[in-house]
Amino acid sequence: MTETASPPATDLGATPPVRRRPRIDPARWRDLSLVPVILVLGVIGFIVSPAFLTQDNLIGVVQQSTELGLLVLGEALVLISGRMDLSLESTIGLAPVVALWLVMPAHGGRFAGLGLFPAWTAIPLCLAVGAAVGAVNGLLILGLRVNGFIATLGMLTMLRGLQVGLSEGQSIGNVPESFAYLGKADWLGVPAAVWICLALFALGGAALGYLRHGRALYAIGGNPEAARAAGIRVDRLTWTVLTLAGVLAAFAGILYTGHYGAVSASQGNGWIFQVFAAAVIGGISLKGGRGTLFGALTGVLTLQLVINVMTLGGVPPLWTQFLNGAIIIIALVISRFTSGEKQD
Repeated sequence: MTETASPPATDLGATPPVRRRPRIDPARWRDLSLVPVILVLGVIGFIVSPAFLTQDNLIGVVQQSTELGLLVLGEALVLISGRMDLSLESTIGLAPVVALWLVMPAHGGRFAGLGLFPAWTAIPLCLAVGAAVGAVNGLLILGLRVNGFIATLGMLTMLRGLQVGLSEGQSIGNVPESFAYLGKADWLGVPAAVWICLALFALGGAALGYLRHGRALYAIGGNPEAARAAGIRVDRLTWTVLTLAGVLAAFAGILYTGHYGAVSASQGNGWIFQVFAAAVIGGISLKGGRGTLFGALTGVLTLQLVINVMTLGGVPPLWTQFLNGAIIIIALVISRFTSGEKQD
């Protein structure tokens, strides 16, 4: 007679496990939070003026977003690494002025340069000036351990004064054709600056998401001591980011100069408020270690759409600075409650 296996005994008194409903984490959706806002602004813009959805107006909005976008891209990388750079708004103006001062002839024009280099070197010289500014910021912050906020604030003021001194407070026109090309050229019916800006944001986002050094920036911004203990070269990587931010600001100056055909004496003045407004509403944390470049890009587009809608609606541009400040405060309040962290 064969024995049959009996079913395993079960504890009839056991309480079945309770399945908890997954909680929705608002912080995960912060990067996409401005997408519906952009759509709403589009509807409002169309209501305010039918000209809002015209091709010329929309292309104008995205092209005007490119120069600010490159500044926000540089600042976002710096903020993610746990630092802050206020001097970017001066670099966008100073770098083109220095480059043109070195290549333009000393006589025969409104602006007297030195004529030391051929005209085609204007772009490399401009980018080199931006890199030098970022490297000096790194020396002050990381080498001499100076407070980053005060150091870059002083750099902002000094660079602004140098720009005014070299340009004698006047706009510089008749820039070399090679220097102005990228800012005024069209590729496939769209300004070249737009393609370049999107490509740089895509490269930056891919680097942060997939490259080891890009992911290390989040670790540095979140806890630099833990990152250093994990073998990450914190100072070297942060220095590189500060230098890269200076290069991006100088490149923004090239696009701005080509777009308007001249270097304005006040180029970049007051832009740092818009830079921080776009970064903050785009989900970049001022404490470091959090945020994405896609969110930063949507922050730039949101600011530019708000300004465009206000312009079409007849609102005086004098209210723009008030609006930028209000947007920063609202974004900080929203960030405080979505992240659950205190902002000391």
